[in-house]
Amino acid sequence: MSDEAAAQRVQRRLAAVDWDGVERALDAEGHGLIPLLLTPDECRAAAALYAQPAQFRSRVVMARHGFGQGEYQYFAYPLPPAVAALRGALYARLAPLANRWQAALGLPARFPPAHADFIARCHAAGQPRPTPLLLRYREGDYNCLHQDLYGDEVFPLQVVVLLSAPGRDFEGGELVLTEQRPRMQSRPMVLPLQQGDAAVIAVHHRPVQGARGAYRVNLRHGVSRVRRGERHTLGLSFHDAA
Repeated sequence: MSDEAAAQRVQRRLAAVDWDGVERALDAEGHGLIPLLLTPDECRAAAALYAQPAQFRSRVVMARHGFGQGEYQYFAYPLPPAVAALRGALYARLAPLANRWQAALGLPARFPPAHADFIARCHAAGQPRPTPLLLRYREGDYNCLHQDLYGDEVFPLQVVVLLSAPGRDFEGGELVLTEQRPRMQSRPMVLPLQQGDAAVIAVHHRPVQGARGAYRVNLRHGVSRVRRGERHTLGLSFHDAA
C-alpha cells in the first residue's frame, strides 16, 4: 500500500472517532479508548511485520534489562506506510489536547500542528531514532510499570493498539495503568481492549483540577502476565529517541 493510500484510509477512519469523548476520558482518567481503530486483517498484517527484521532498528529482550519478560522491536525509518500514517494523523488530533495540558500545568513547551515539524524539533535536540514499536508477549510474559521517555522532548500522549484477539490468541495480558496523586496511594486501572482497539494514554503525567488550580498526576503503564498464547501490540510514541 502506498503512503498516500495509507494516509487516506487512516484519515477516513479517524474522522469517525468521537474525539470529544476521547478527550473527556483523557481529562477524567488519563486514558481514552478508540474502538476498532484497525480491522482484524490490518491487525494481522501489522503483527506479521515482527518476523521481518529489515523493518526494525533494534530488538529488546525485556528480561535482560529488568523490564519484565517478552520482547519488542523498534521500527526503523522509513516507517511502514500504515504505521507512519497512523502516527502522523493521531498526532494531529491529539496536539490541541497536549497543548491544553501543557498550559494547565504551566509548562512552556507547545506542540506544532504537524507531526513532521515536531519530529524535526526532536532531531534538532539530538533525538533522531524512531520510537514506534511492536511488542510480542508469550505465555508467562509481562511488562513492568514504566513511562516511555526517550529524551528532553516529550509529547505527553501515546497510543497503544492491541493486534491480537483476547480469548482466542491469548489470555491474560491486560493493559494496566497506575495513577499517583500527591499524598495518596497509587490507583490501578485495567483497560479491557479488544483486537483493533486503541488506547490513548498519558505518557508520564497529566493535569487534574484541584481547589487551588491544576496539579500534576503521574501515570505509569504495563501489561499483566500472559497466561496463554501470544499477544502482539503496536505502540506509538510521538517523540523520537536520543
